[in-house]
Amino acid sequence: MLLARKWRWIDKMSPMAVLYVIGLLVANLTTWIRQENLLATNNTIGNICIPLAIPLMLLSCTLSHWSTGKALKSFLSGLLSILIVIIAGFFLFRGQYSSHKFAQVSAVAVGIYTGGIPNMGAIAQGVGMDQETYLYVTSYDLIVTGLYLVFVICFGKPVFRRLLPSPATNKTVQENTAIQPAATQTPKANGTKEIIVPLLFTLMIAASSYLVSTLLPTTIATPVLILLLTTLSIGASFLPIFRHINRQAETENRQAKSFTLGLYFVYLFCFTIANACDIRQMDLAGSLNILWYILFVIFGSLLLQILFSRLLKLDGDSTLVTSVALINSPPFVPLVAALLNNKDLIILGITIGLLGYMIGNYIGLAVFFLLNAA
Repeated sequence: MLLARKWRWIDKMSPMAVLYVIGLLVANLTTWIRQENLLATNNTIGNICIPLAIPLMLLSCTLSHWSTGKALKSFLSGLLSILIVIIAGFFLFRGQYSSHKFAQVSAVAVGIYTGGIPNMGAIAQGVGMDQETYLYVTSYDLIVTGLYLVFVICFGKPVFRRLLPSPATNKTVQENTAIQPAATQTPKANGTKEIIVPLLFTLMIAASSYLVSTLLPTTIATPVLILLLTTLSIGASFLPIFRHINRQAETENRQAKSFTLGLYFVYLFCFTIANACDIRQMDLAGSLNILWYILFVIFGSLLLQILFSRLLKLDGDSTLVTSVALINSPPFVPLVAALLNNKDLIILGITIGLLGYMIGNYIGLAVFFLLNAA
């Protein structure tokens, strides 16, 4: 973030893209770091970053420009796109597989790309998927979603804003909701309250949310954690002290310091995701039909969602954050909001991701029974 202020090319390319490339290089070119140690470190840091980033970023948000109607239209267009492509891909790519086995793959794909990892594990158990197929699906998913994330970070913003309407027509809305580029953020020193108070609230919110999630079954622990982080953070953002801090930052035409700190954790999370992707450890030739199927599902649903968004007159930013919330899950939403310079998208994206968590298991099992009979 400091280098982005000094070297414009980093800010223009996005610090996220630079960190992603560095992370991939470290993961795939280093031989002096033990891979198990690297993965353990990445998991630890990644698990800490998002529970801290979400409250820090949401505490500086306002709900005045957020639309429930837009959230519902975005969610339904994204969900329908994924389901159409998953069902079409079943008939195109099952090849030598029996309907029963590839229906299992399709059902698990529904779980991954409407909800997330908890849905995937629950559906895999529910449809009786064997361990070998499960490993193929998870390995290929890691590769393809990594490619998708690279596309989003490097090309998502210009592509979506060119193909779809602008995110806002009101100049005041854009000024109030935009995330200033790293190179231009110059917060004024106005006491420690602006950073200490949000940080203390963030630690309390993260700790209490985590403690509650540990008391629940593992299949629902992550969705509940994200839900609690979001709900408590939004509620706290209405407190007078945060309204005063955010209003003062807007008056000085800058971001609140808490948001900048949250953005730092998002960048760190992006680095750990790339740093955990060691292509050398993956059996890429295990079952290529599943790889082509996952490629088709992710990028095919993206194209279809763009078409639906044009019909529904949804803007490019909302469409992109919806796609990432469903394909990559809610923890990636702050990353996209930072990329798009629009912090209000955090609430939209996390809401859509949580809806996917809630209905993913039901839809996944329904798709299995439907395709298994084909």
